[in-house]
Amino acid sequence: MKLDNLLGKILGTSKSHFDEVQIDKEVTDEIMNIAKESYPNEFMALLEGKISDKILKITGLIFLPVDTSQEGAVMQVFMQPLTTNSVGSVHSHPGFNASPSDADLTFFSKKGLFHMIIAEPYNMESIRAYDSYGNIVDFKTI
Repeated sequence: MKLDNLLGKILGTSKSHFDEVQIDKEVTDEIMNIAKESYPNEFMALLEGKISDKILKITGLIFLPVDTSQEGAVMQVFMQPLTTNSVGSVHSHPGFNASPSDADLTFFSKKGLFHMIIAEPYNMESIRAYDSYGNIVDFKTI
């Protein structure tokens, strides 16, 4: 593996290709529950997973220290261990808009391949997923 590819994998900045995203049902259930419990504040976590056979499989959440409020969430990403399999992020929005803000788009472009935003009423229908450029990405729960 080339050094730049290795560093990109370690730092979560590589832009690997995938054709499909699968998320464990337990992960989406946890996202919905945490979003409801955190309301009216936002919550934020990293998504754990890997790409195999062009399928990005999300298998868990990684929690780092986060400062949250009703206006936003700021994650202390410098505290992420280098050995985690972080592929993106998830966070909640109070209100019914799951579109990324400018700050979200900046974070997406720097940290990972796949990102999710969940808005009220914090159910499966209120989850939106995006690539690192802010384009909507489809996913399926398995």
